[in-house]
Amino acid sequence: MREHKLYQGKTLAILTGGGDTPALNSSIESIRNRAQLLGYNVYGVRHGWRGLLGDGDVVDLTNQPYDGYYGGTALRSSRTNPFPSKKNPENRVPQILKNFERYKIDVLVSIGGDDTNGAAKRLYETEGIPVIGFPKTIDNDLRTRTIHHYGNLEIEAVMCPGYPSALKGVMEMTQRIKTTAESHSRVMVLEVMGRDAGWLVGGSAYGQADLILIPEYEMDKSRKSFFLEQVKEKYLRSKNKSLIIAVSEGVKWYMDDTEKTDVVYASTELDEYGHPRLGGISGVIASEISNKLGIEARAQSIGYFARSGECRLYDRKLTSTLADKVVDLLLREDYGKMPVLKNMVRYPELEEFNTDSIDMGNIGNQPLPEVYYDIDEFRFNDAYYDFMHHILGDRSFRDFNVDFPTVLAQ
Repeated sequence: MREHKLYQGKTLAILTGGGDTPALNSSIESIRNRAQLLGYNVYGVRHGWRGLLGDGDVVDLTNQPYDGYYGGTALRSSRTNPFPSKKNPENRVPQILKNFERYKIDVLVSIGGDDTNGAAKRLYETEGIPVIGFPKTIDNDLRTRTIHHYGNLEIEAVMCPGYPSALKGVMEMTQRIKTTAESHSRVMVLEVMGRDAGWLVGGSAYGQADLILIPEYEMDKSRKSFFLEQVKEKYLRSKNKSLIIAVSEGVKWYMDDTEKTDVVYASTELDEYGHPRLGGISGVIASEISNKLGIEARAQSIGYFARSGECRLYDRKLTSTLADKVVDLLLREDYGKMPVLKNMVRYPELEEFNTDSIDMGNIGNQPLPEVYYDIDEFRFNDAYYDFMHHILGDRSFRDFNVDFPTVLAQ
């Protein structure tokens, strides 16, 4: 009976902040189900931190049907920052505290990245609000301290819900665009999300991309020149006179007109956490390949495709496994923490014994380790293929391998 449960009469609230991922609804459902088993009433805060401002925007998730396979977040999201920022100098923390009392919220689980969970941790430290973080990002750049065992190496990697589904999407998109590149003997430059780290663009390597650029290594004047030489050489040597080049949106590129190396902005307007909107690097690179090398090139942004659509199986089980760890944190009232995957494992080994918890305040950006990328070849190496294999399994490609004989005119 419900009245005999440990936290009967208590209320746990869940919110999602920042960019959406395919694993958010699965995360919400998994946390909700386990909290209910402990006796909590479970509320959903709509539109992230914005849902705790003003009169609040809160819904009841207790004993309600919930589709965790459907991507995105049914609770909606925003990039609202409760603390003062350059864009919004108002301190909205008093509104947050008022709504915690009005809705009688005992514990908050914030699903998000460094910004959303950083704000939650700050509320815990300054106001004593009981919070538990839950990781979320397709960029996969939170410092989760996940260890990838590769040969004799123990590599500090990252594993965040949302990334596995997005990684598979990038792989599939790369595989699909390959036929267009071959049909027109073109260079296709694919732009993939990834502001500060190259984890996600690695999916294009699993999808047969020929060259890949990541934010960790800026393309200054000399490196850009070397890269263009590699493009020309690989294109001329390719069987179908086509190439797939994948580039993270956050890659810094040397601009001839300004003689500066910088990112390309879709908009310089900042959100409430101080981030501008990136976009357009693929078009810049495609234009330079066409103009400087005389090779037909086109730009294609994968964009929101990577973070859209259904929650894939690896993500589905990952969210369930991390939600099991949330139960442990709730039972021990160990607030200010976030569950993480301790060891990089394949799908069958996604179980609670392979998890751990870390401080929510120490989840800043984790760049792609050097051990995963060959800087001179502009490609990911076998160590990263092994990392992705844990998530994506074996690769299988369909190539058009028929080579027709040439007909000579009489």
